[in-house]
Amino acid sequence: MKTVTKIAVLSFLLLAFSACSNSTTTETKKPSRPSKASTEVLFDADSAYQYVQEQVDFGPRVPGTAAHAKTAIYLQQKLARFCDTAFTQYGTMPTGRGANVAIKNIIGSVNPQKTKRVLLCAHWDTRPMADQDKEDPTTPADGANDGASGVGVLIEIARQLQAQRPDAGVDIVLFDAEDMGDSRGAPSTWCLGSQYWSKTPHRPNYVARFGILLDMVGAENATFAIEGNSWQYAQPYVKKVWNTALSLGHANHFVNYKGGEILDDHFFINTIRGIPTLDIIQYDAASGAGFGDYWHTHDDNMSGINKNTLNAVGKTVFKVVMDL
Repeated sequence: MKTVTKIAVLSFLLLAFSACSNSTTTETKKPSRPSKASTEVLFDADSAYQYVQEQVDFGPRVPGTAAHAKTAIYLQQKLARFCDTAFTQYGTMPTGRGANVAIKNIIGSVNPQKTKRVLLCAHWDTRPMADQDKEDPTTPADGANDGASGVGVLIEIARQLQAQRPDAGVDIVLFDAEDMGDSRGAPSTWCLGSQYWSKTPHRPNYVARFGILLDMVGAENATFAIEGNSWQYAQPYVKKVWNTALSLGHANHFVNYKGGEILDDHFFINTIRGIPTLDIIQYDAASGAGFGDYWHTHDDNMSGINKNTLNAVGKTVFKVVMDL
């Protein structure tokens, strides 16, 4: 699923994230917009966990399988229930193995009339084989964390946004065929759904202020280092997200050091679509654990999904959206 191209662990103070405020010594100030500090941070980790479970119950979501087709219907129905609009974007992309794969990107929008927009995304497919598994590397894993966790968090965020409307427009895009890549092949064999969407977005000339990608966000004690491409393309928004996590008490998950550059859906959104997008992804560069022992193995099942981690990610992203 993901490829790490560089490891550069650089410890630094999280205080460096905070942008310098423009203070004034004048006695007269212009009226300011009411603070959103009182915004209630709504997120139900039990609900998010259930959405992860429901995806896993379909079986591995490998493109072209019955489980994949059933999950696509389920995801569109969920987004249609909680968003103002929802639909499936269909397309095809070459796999790099001499064949094409059908793409089903599931898209829901909140406040579609708003010009100020934020993009929230995750991938919903599972890898065709658990190629890192020592005992059974040829069959697919459940993909509970690698795919379903980020989707479960976003569905729950959509449910909460229906109850407490944001000022901004929110587009939730669930990318297909992220995990079809050839580990020995070109980077373009990965993240096929996001490549397709970045070239042909769901709305002509689509723009968003920034985007947040969720990937592998459900493991117990997961740490989310600052991913290199996120820092390069979306530094101000990385600061915003990590500072928000700190303010909510989730610094144990959103750690204050830089990890490697990871090839993930956000890379193509940044380089093709030009929307500054960051990746919240489990990657423990400090300990050398990388993506976690479950990655691309049959241990990537519901036993590895932790509600506290889902809660930390979900509440952080929800507050970032509500504060826009």
